Parts: sequence; C-alpha cells; structure tokens
Amino acid sequence: MEKIKLNIKIFFEGAYLSYVGLFRWLRPATYFATLVFSPLTQMLFFVLIGTYADGSSHAYFYVIGNALMNAAMSGIYGVTMSIGGERWSGTLPYLFGAPANRMSLFIGRAFMHILNGMVGVVTGLLWGWLLFNMDYSATSPWALFLTILVTTFSTAGLGLLMGCIGLITRNVMFVNNTVYFILLLFSGANLELSSLPVWMQVVSKFLPLTRGIASARLIIAGHSLAEVGSLLLEELAIGTFYALLGYTLFRWFEFVAKKRGTLEVF
Repeated sequence: MEKIKLNIKIFFEGAYLSYVGLFRWLRPATYFATLVFSPLTQMLFFVLIGTYADGSSHAYFYVIGNALMNAAMSGIYGVTMSIGGERWSGTLPYLFGAPANRMSLFIGRAFMHILNGMVGVVTGLLWGWLLFNMDYSATSPWALFLTILVTTFSTAGLGLLMGCIGLITRNVMFVNNTVYFILLLFSGANLELSSLPVWMQVVSKFLPLTRGIASARLIIAGHSLAEVGSLLLEELAIGTFYALLGYTLFRWFEFVAKKRGTLEVF
C-alpha cells in the first residue's frame, strides 16, 4: 500500500513540476493569452477559408475539427517537450538516476497536458459559439466531455512516443511540427476523409484524433454516446498503444544509455 501511495505521489508531483518547469518562463498574462487566443487564431484561419469555399452552412465542420486540434496542440507539443526536453535542459541524468517508478514518471509527464488540452478544446468550442453561432443545444454534455477526454489522452499518447524520439534527435521542434501537421492533414479536421486519396484514408485510421473528431461532430449533431462508443474505444486503444510503445522506447533508451555511459547522447 505504501508503495502504491508513493507511486501516486510521484505521478502527481512529477506531472505538476514538469508542467511548471515547461512554462515557468512565461508571464501569467502570456500563458493565459496562449490558452485563450491560440485556439482562436487557428480556428479563424480555417473556418474563414472553409466557409468561403463551402458556404457558411459548413462552418460547424471546421469549428469542431479545429477545436479538437487543440488537443493535439497540447498532446503533441506539450508532452513531447516534457519528455524530449529533458535532454537539452540537462535533467536527463537525474531522471534516469532517480529510484522512482518509471511508469509513474513517464505517464505523469502527460497528465497536466491532457487537462490543458481539454481546456483548449472547450475554449475552441466556445469561440465557435461566440463567433460562428454554433448550436450545441442537441449535445449531450457528458458524451462530449468523454469524447474530449479520450481524444486528448489519445494525442498525448502519441506525444509520449514522439517525446522519446525527441531524446535522440537534434531538434525536438522538428518532430513536433511534423507530427502536428500530419494530424492536421490526415485527421479530417478540415477535409472530409472521403475526399482524401485511399492511402491517406488508410493512414488516418492509425492516427489519433481521426475518430475523436468524427465522434465530436456526431455528438454535437445530437447523436448519443452509445452511437459513438465504438469510435471512442478505438480512439482510446490507439492512444494506449502509442503510450505503451513510447514507454517501451523510454526504458530501452535508458538501458542503452546506462550501458554505454552516455546519458545525454544516444
């Protein structure tokens, strides 16, 4: 029991400290502006272009898609930097040398970013309501909440994997940007999946966000949680797979680094 309590403490303390360490240099006003206005800028860009091409009646498609992309903003950029940034910040030897449960340390790096991503998605949906008259009257709040939670977790799972890859690359931001724009293109956030080439449709099935965005659109349109349950389970499975793969790589990198005596260069 004491060991479980210790692991839980490590999980939450590690989650909080890694998150604070990532954003400590920001002033509160700058941090708040990032949370509030970052979802707005991307949404305005794609919604205005999309409605110009398809008409204002399709604004909901772009609002929901880009609101859910905020999950990827936190899940990819935030989580990747929390893991991959350990090397360039000089804290990797302490992380590998700590006698703490590795799973608690690793998964804890994503916890605060999952919450951050959920706030970003809700903020995006609120902007859609304020600026584009989005109608959420047919939406089940709990179903939408669960969809946002699962989708944000799924993108964070991919972020954990990319963070491990960031440990062995020169430029973590290159990894971030590449993965984020792949999701933007393949997830169906701004393009109907049916309009994509067949090979892109196949790739999209193995990425997070794809089913989460589809589920959110259905729920906001009035569908029940039972109707999107299979999509959410698949989204959850994809996120879990990426997180476990990332953890496996993390432990392997730790083993190789200790064996070679190169904790900061693999």
